[in-house]
Amino acid sequence: MITIVDYNAGNLRSVQRACAAVGAESVITGDPDAVANATRLIFPGVGAAHSAMATLRSTGLDEALRTAYRRGIPFLGLCLGTQIILQHSEEGDVPCLGLLEGQVVKFQIQNPLLKVPHMGWNAVRVTRSHPVLDGIASGIEFYFVHSYHPAAVPDNLVYGVTDYEYEFPCVLARANLFATQFHPEKSGRYGLKLIENFTKWNP
Repeated sequence: MITIVDYNAGNLRSVQRACAAVGAESVITGDPDAVANATRLIFPGVGAAHSAMATLRSTGLDEALRTAYRRGIPFLGLCLGTQIILQHSEEGDVPCLGLLEGQVVKFQIQNPLLKVPHMGWNAVRVTRSHPVLDGIASGIEFYFVHSYHPAAVPDNLVYGVTDYEYEFPCVLARANLFATQFHPEKSGRYGLKLIENFTKWNP
């Protein structure tokens, strides 16, 4: 059973539908005890880091997520869920969960033809292999919607990058945690392949 974390950051039903499409049962919950004791966890999100962190702190979900990570269960972060696992976000100048080293910064785009938010399909260059990326070739496109992105992440935690005027990390992983800046649940067959890989991954 996959536990999908509900912290008022939207997009939960599309994640649950993607899980169902690959034959995985899931439950959506905002109960900290259920999150802390999950056997497999997806931490999705759409929205702003400062309001999301305020919700996590006020509900106790911040500590529940740290507990789940320390327990070593398979843990998947998506979009805002990926940003919040890092140490700090410029969006609201807020400290985040600190599960991985790194910062979240706003796009600094100079090209007038490129808009922020970064919205649409972009190729992901895989920089190192990982079981959750099995069957996904470097250069496959995934769907992005974001104005902020991971930065200053140690090289050994970066498994994929994409380019939007400049290159930035978009796939991060360490031990039992895997995270993507893009939305696999909105990324067609390869997004579903990534989620299917996650459902079978036993770190």
